[in-house]
Amino acid sequence: MTRKELNNLYFEWMYQLVDGEGYSEGLSYRKLFKHLHETEFIFSVPMDANRADDGTDLRYRFAYEKSYDNRIIAAYLDDRPCSVLEMMAALSLRCEEHIMDDPDIGDRTGQWFWGMIRNLGLDSMDDSRFDAVYTDDIISRFLEREYSPDGGGGLFTVKNCMYDLREIEIWYQMCWYMDNMI
Repeated sequence: MTRKELNNLYFEWMYQLVDGEGYSEGLSYRKLFKHLHETEFIFSVPMDANRADDGTDLRYRFAYEKSYDNRIIAAYLDDRPCSVLEMMAALSLRCEEHIMDDPDIGDRTGQWFWGMIRNLGLDSMDDSRFDAVYTDDIISRFLEREYSPDGGGGLFTVKNCMYDLREIEIWYQMCWYMDNMI
């Protein structure tokens, strides 16, 4: 297997992971996903290194689920930093499996992922309307934490939050967002 083939399989696996239940309402978002996957997840809040680690660990979950040798993953996939897509997909999984798991409802990994896409303002970027410049502006605003203090324009909006979410690690933002849902 070539590096390109494995990268394509990994990308398809992530795409299905967060859109397997059709949260994109029949539209294709492959251009957006590829763009997010080509964009490095950078962070300024030190604890967000955990989100980057979760993103790169996702590569090994893919290996486990698809029965690939970890050495192949290390050589072909684990040769670059975490992408924005990997971080968001891994965060969605962690949210579902560690916080919101409910066997009666089923897997909502895609729901958490698409909630972040909507809050970022990227839900209009299906393949027919994809705009790389607009997407870069949105992602830059997120990565540089230039969104609203309540998280509007970032991954999570927390109404009436007593903290400036631009200074809070993504994990706590997500937890507070989930608390507001209940």
